[in-house]
Amino acid sequence: MKSPGLRALSLWLLCVVFATPTARAQWQSIGNLDSYTTEQNGVTLKSGATLVRVLILAPDLVRIRVATEGVFLPDQSWAVVKNDWANVAVEVRDSNDELQLATGELVVSIRKRPLRFSFLDRHGRLINKDDEGQGISWSGRSVRVWKSMPQTEQYYGLGEKAGALGRKDRHLTMWNSDIPAYKADTDPLYQSIPFFYGINRGNAYGIFFDNSYWSSFDMGKESPDRYSFGAVDGEMNYYFFAGPSPKKVLERFTELVGRMPLPPRWALGYQQCRWSYYPESRVRALAADFRAKKIPCDVIYLDIDYMEGYRIFTWSKKNFPDPKRMISDLSKDGFKIATIVDPGIKVDSSYSAFLSGSAGNYFLKYPDGRLYTGKVWPGICAFPDFSDANARGWWGKNLDALTSAGVRGFWNDMNEPSVFDVPTKTVDLDVVHNDNGLRTPHSKNHNLYGLQMTQATYDGAKALRPNERPFVLTRASFAGGQRYSAAWTGDNIASWEHLQMAVPMMLGLSISGQPFVGSDIGGFVDSPEGELYARWLQLGIFSPLMRTHTAWDTKDQEPWSYGNDFEAINKLSIELRYRLLPYIYNTMHQASTTGIPPLRPLAFDYPDDGNYTSNSTEFIFGDGLLIAPVLWPGVRSRSITLPAGEWYDYWTGKKHHGRTRVEVEAAIERVPIFAKAGAVIPTQQVLQYSDQAPIDPLTVTVFLADSASYEYYEDDGHSFDYEIGVFAKRSIRLTKNEGKLQLTFGEVRGSYRYPDRSLVIQIVGVETQPNAVSLSGETIPASAGANFGGKQKGWTYDVGSKSVWVKIPDLRTEQIITIR
Repeated sequence: MKSPGLRALSLWLLCVVFATPTARAQWQSIGNLDSYTTEQNGVTLKSGATLVRVLILAPDLVRIRVATEGVFLPDQSWAVVKNDWANVAVEVRDSNDELQLATGELVVSIRKRPLRFSFLDRHGRLINKDDEGQGISWSGRSVRVWKSMPQTEQYYGLGEKAGALGRKDRHLTMWNSDIPAYKADTDPLYQSIPFFYGINRGNAYGIFFDNSYWSSFDMGKESPDRYSFGAVDGEMNYYFFAGPSPKKVLERFTELVGRMPLPPRWALGYQQCRWSYYPESRVRALAADFRAKKIPCDVIYLDIDYMEGYRIFTWSKKNFPDPKRMISDLSKDGFKIATIVDPGIKVDSSYSAFLSGSAGNYFLKYPDGRLYTGKVWPGICAFPDFSDANARGWWGKNLDALTSAGVRGFWNDMNEPSVFDVPTKTVDLDVVHNDNGLRTPHSKNHNLYGLQMTQATYDGAKALRPNERPFVLTRASFAGGQRYSAAWTGDNIASWEHLQMAVPMMLGLSISGQPFVGSDIGGFVDSPEGELYARWLQLGIFSPLMRTHTAWDTKDQEPWSYGNDFEAINKLSIELRYRLLPYIYNTMHQASTTGIPPLRPLAFDYPDDGNYTSNSTEFIFGDGLLIAPVLWPGVRSRSITLPAGEWYDYWTGKKHHGRTRVEVEAAIERVPIFAKAGAVIPTQQVLQYSDQAPIDPLTVTVFLADSASYEYYEDDGHSFDYEIGVFAKRSIRLTKNEGKLQLTFGEVRGSYRYPDRSLVIQIVGVETQPNAVSLSGETIPASAGANFGGKQKGWTYDVGSKSVWVKIPDLRTEQIITIR
């Protein structure tokens, strides 16, 4: 949603930046190590009045805290959720010049004069070290640490950042900011995730700076041989992840800050949004058009015009006189309704939300007790203090005005928090937040406000519908925000440049712990032409969040808005999304259990390949697919260098060797997709909405390799019953030896019972037609064509794609398919 004041905000941020310079002369560096005391899993160091606490949380994870005046701040974090770690065997080694803490995976070396940290692997190889001249430093209330920067080291992460995927040679800021129509060099933006990777010659480490004040990361822009990070207030408090792979770093980081809960399956379908679909007749017509045109869609959004005077928790009597009936009617046709939810509560003595919020003391106030107010869409508003558990509970209960009408999705916007007509574009920095009883200023809580609002929304929606997975979407958040919401990249522009920018922005968020990401398809500001929209929609197939959105004053931006030819192309794209839903759902299950996102840079999966250091035009999607979207006008082919291994063209079955450059067709209706040898891709039939019918058949495509393995996951797609074992998991294993292929579907584990259905298997890359196919020793009859003539069992061979197709009943018992 747009809001004014970009120039004013930019000027204010410049003032903040220049008020907190990183120049060495203005910083006091920590001195010599005077003494230390050992404690469980760590040590506390003393240097003058300064204390440094070093805690070994896991064999590959270290926490460093600094109390510059000898007193640590209360140990409370809105990002960190895991505080109870198992004891780690730590060997303390003391010598004249250094103190070492050693685990089975990591050595923390502490030089005594002056006090400097180095991190080494178990073989003694250097991973990371403090800058010799500066190290841990402070200036007044500001804190900072300088690190040595090898020339071969690259940096990634730091959440939502416009521009290049790599962060090297850039100065980046953490301060959640509402900046519509941002550019490639705009910084900061809506979300703050102060976590990054260093990758050097294939080895990775990570650093999470757990400080919510205005902070900055100078990744070599100030000096070519060092980087630094710090904040204007609060503690120097960071976590060091030893790696050595990016995946291990991210798994440990998300173990620390929490992982995305498994989303409802319908939230992975196509979503249609604009500012604004109203009145009711327009929403009904939109839904009818989707179904009449047979273009799949699961979600329709209502923007601010569904409310009475933009007051949250109300419905416009004019635009939506009977929302419950409308939503009920639409739900019968498979649509879920998501509504925008803004934090501003209009100051109005006749408005129940303002009255109850005031009575409960749930709004932000100045230190002297005066109510803070600011202007947003409803006018002059109060703002809930989401750092107060009671205020979050009050907010959640008020969501009943939406859930009782049938609303299923909650789009949290304007929660940087954004405020109109003030230079800072946000709440005054001295306004007090409860902060779990600590009563701290907005300067500490600003970057946390979006996360806290999504927590209130998620918890509230779950309390109102206890066994339904909430879907919350947010514009602003902080590290760990994936525990409560999906995220999108804010108010972008309908341009080819912004289509190109969408890829590294989503990748940056993904590897910073937030796997459920997307961009406004087609662009929010201005209107795309047909080709741009079609290509953006193709990128959306492989964005976990697939949502079209556009602004108030733009042209229609539905899949059919660009003529018959583009309507047909866009329909094919959305149908492909629905075919891939089982694969996408499995990738999201993996993200919810391991933290590894579906969307990943090639540099993340192949950190030792220098070809991918700055690549952000292709990406990995799940463990099996490589996507090469078309990001430029008029392009009808893509030339890319494939990673190591063997790869198949997803569309043709043609096999390619890795580490070679290939050129493939990219007609306007097709996005280039490559499948890794050994990939297992489960798909389904096309549906008009995600739960229109049970999967039947479940199609499993295996791209031939010497061996392959996969764990397939399925559940009811909407409840929390999977947490008590109501799911279906089964292993899928391929072996190849002595001229024989054997594909084993393991016995189903878990108590979820899917309806009776067929299982169709495609094995791509079989060079010659088999002589026979059997199921657990029983011969399967050959069929003519892949439709199997309606029979329960059969097999066939397709010469064009070099594929063997097999159809069998999908039983819960072990099934072994042998191909000779």
